[in-house]
Amino acid sequence: MLNRKTYPTLFRSFAMLLAISAVGYALTKSLIIATSAGLVFTFILTMSRRQMERKREKALLAAIPEIIDHIISGTQSGLSLSESLASLAHRGPEISRGVFKNFEVSIKEGQRFEEAVEMVQNQFSLRSADQLFEALLFARVLGGSELVNLLRELGNFTREDLALRREIEAKQGWIRNSAHLSAGAPWLLLLLLSMQPATASAFSSPAGIFVLALGMALTLAAYFWMGYLGRIPQSPRVFGTK
Repeated sequence: MLNRKTYPTLFRSFAMLLAISAVGYALTKSLIIATSAGLVFTFILTMSRRQMERKREKALLAAIPEIIDHIISGTQSGLSLSESLASLAHRGPEISRGVFKNFEVSIKEGQRFEEAVEMVQNQFSLRSADQLFEALLFARVLGGSELVNLLRELGNFTREDLALRREIEAKQGWIRNSAHLSAGAPWLLLLLLSMQPATASAFSSPAGIFVLALGMALTLAAYFWMGYLGRIPQSPRVFGTK
């Protein structure tokens, strides 16, 4: 089912399709070629934009070790867990300050610590963040005599995981770039060749339309396959999946 967040994305994709198709038609004077190329390029650009949106998730993941360091510093200086988390709204990583500002407001309004932490956990929506916040919840209930040692071990583990992921992403980044280039280059060449009336006329015939449809199907299949090869497996979330 479509939600409110889906409509702006669909509108942008449709507007992008119209713009690219209009440019293609201006070059080739062929509606079929322009529409086909517009669909392919719209798909590629939409997938690229989604990859850009995932950068926030990566930035949040990269901020977790620093968040852990701040919590350790706060608890060692005598602050409670609530105060340590609330202080992250002012002195924590920039990308997570808004999330902890919501936590601070919730605590001041009288919300239970467990409910406020669950809200933050859902906003992070990361396995490493789940481990951190579940550890804080256990420490709140059972006592925090070993909390600092637990947080230090968790921070070291998260740093090692981040270093490994960065290394893998650096080696597999060429796969994503190759997928974009391999998918878009033939259609850009088609647009350039279709500026010749004879080429545009050939692809407007039934046989040409079949070739275009087959080319679109193969392009999308190859793109998804390249994306599958370059995807880094994500460990499933155990907590906070409600």
